Parts: sequence; C-alpha cells; structure tokens
Amino acid sequence: MISPIAMPLETPAPGSSPSCAAADKSGLCDFVWDTFNSKWLAESSYWVLVKPLTILMIIIIALIIRAIIHRAVDRLIRHTVADNEAGGSVLRPLRKRLPTLTAPSERRNQRARALGSVLRSIVSAVVFSIAAMLVLGEIGIDLAPLLASAGIAGLAIGFGAQNLVKDFIAGLFMLLEDQYGVGDVVDVGETSGTVEAVGLRITTIRDAAGVVWYVRNGEIVRVGNKSQGWAVVNIDVPVGFVSVDQATAVLQATAEEFAADPDFADDFMDPPKVLGVEQLTADGAVLRTTVKTSNEAQWRIGRELRRRLMESLERAGIAAQLTAARMYIRPANGDGEPGQSGPA
Repeated sequence: MISPIAMPLETPAPGSSPSCAAADKSGLCDFVWDTFNSKWLAESSYWVLVKPLTILMIIIIALIIRAIIHRAVDRLIRHTVADNEAGGSVLRPLRKRLPTLTAPSERRNQRARALGSVLRSIVSAVVFSIAAMLVLGEIGIDLAPLLASAGIAGLAIGFGAQNLVKDFIAGLFMLLEDQYGVGDVVDVGETSGTVEAVGLRITTIRDAAGVVWYVRNGEIVRVGNKSQGWAVVNIDVPVGFVSVDQATAVLQATAEEFAADPDFADDFMDPPKVLGVEQLTADGAVLRTTVKTSNEAQWRIGRELRRRLMESLERAGIAAQLTAARMYIRPANGDGEPGQSGPA
C-alpha cells in the first residue's frame, strides 16, 4: 500500500511573516504561525478570534460601565426622594431650604426622577458613542476623517437646529433650578395659567379660559411663579368720603376676626393689616388691606376676605354712605320743576 505524502499547508518564504504579527498583542497570531507555519491560518485566526473577542470585550465593558453609572444615579435619586420625605433634599436650591419656602415633596420627587432620566440618557449616549468609536477602530476604519466629518455635521446641525438646542438647555436648567413644576400657577409673559406638563423642550400651560398653550422653553425669558413659598393678598376697598379712621377700624376688626376663624387660621402666616389710604379718587378714599398667606390658599383667602370686608362695611353703614355720595340732582326740566335724583 502506498502511503500518502504529507504536504505542508504553506511553505513560508524566507523572512516573511503574517501581517497580524505586529498588530496582535495577544500573541495568538505568532502562536499559530510558529505552530503551523501557515501565514493564511495565522491571519485568519486573528480576524476570526482576536478581533471578535476584542469587540465583544469592548461591548461588555461598555455595558458594565453604563450599568454602574446608572446604578449610582438611581441610588442618588432614591436618596433624594428619601430626603424629600424627611424634609430635606440634595437637589433643592438654597432658597428652598428656608422653612417658609419649602416646596411640596411630591413635586421635588418628580423633579428628581426627571433629572435622573436625563442623566441616564446622557450617560448611555456618551458610553455607547465611545464604545462605537473603539469598535470601528478595531475593524480598521480610520477615525480621523470620520471624526472630522462628524464635527462638520455637528456644526451644521448646531446652526440649523440652534433653537432646538436652546430649548433643551433652557429646559435642563429649568429643572436644575426648580423654576416651576406641574401644578404651579405661572406667568411667562404672553401666557399665564397652570402648568400641566414640563419637558426638556416644551412646557404645557392651561390658562383660565381652558386653552392649552405649548411654550418652548428657549422662548421663556422670565417666569412669575405664584405657587412657590408664600403669597401676599392685597385688597383695595373704596370707602368714599367717610371717616378714614372709622373705616380703618371696621376693616381691621373684620380682618382680625377672619384670621381667628378656625377654618382659615392655618392659612395665615402673619396677622392681616390695614395699611391705610392707597388712592384718592373722585369717589373718595381707597383703603388697602394686606394678608400674607400660603401660596395654595391665596385665592381662597382673597375671595373670602373680600366678602367679609364688604359685609362689614354694609353693617357699619359705610356702604350706604358711599352709595349716597354717588347720587346727584338732575337739572330742572322745561317746566321749571327740579329733576329727580339718580345714580351717577
């Protein structure tokens, strides 16, 4: 029987070596080359084993880093929510640490969760972008032209979508600074009403007529928030030409009685005051009564105080004098008889 002649896989040329020898840091290419003396097999082992394993390791490390940072963010959010329930907060601005300016804990919880979602998204984008560039580098793609093209594209997008970028940045700082939240009554210039939704790009506001307004965060130049901390209710009451001291005493007594009412006493932060004459008009003096109250009770307190002040003026007879002061005598008619009196 004739035995087959063993043929070598490849006869290496003198001084030749596989191209993967210098690039492969693991030593697998050199090991296959020294063992089998096959340039093709050595290079194939590099592209079939080393490269995929390297790419797989990059992806696994990226996922691990992302998971670690996400877990740290989640722990920070849970710690913040726990502090909110206990009366403190990590993410609260300094002005919110005053006892009289403490925002509701549920609102701070929503804000903390929103910031956590934004941070997790940013972390995922950064980690996966770096991982993608490392993978492309392992494949052999030159990253220099790619990064240059990405920079030019980013510059073009930045100029074309600068309003969008402006909206996102304004929305992020709005969340960080806690300028307003869902349920707040705000005035943003041409629109005022109750905030129904807060996003990084759009804030949704429903006005008193029920109209829903979608306001871009980048277009908000100033914000008047009527729901943070405390509020001052100013009520101007016309008293005509009666004694100012008498009218002041009546209004002050009524306001103090109102502040002592058990149903409303918890809403008062300071005793009410009658400041005195605010205006002088053709109909007489206008007295101002001021009350410092909590932000959520300002409208309820204002409506009830107006009702009580008007009733007290009626009982004191001041309202009747104010009405009489507005009566006038009509000039004589054609028969020489005086006209009847009537309201002004």
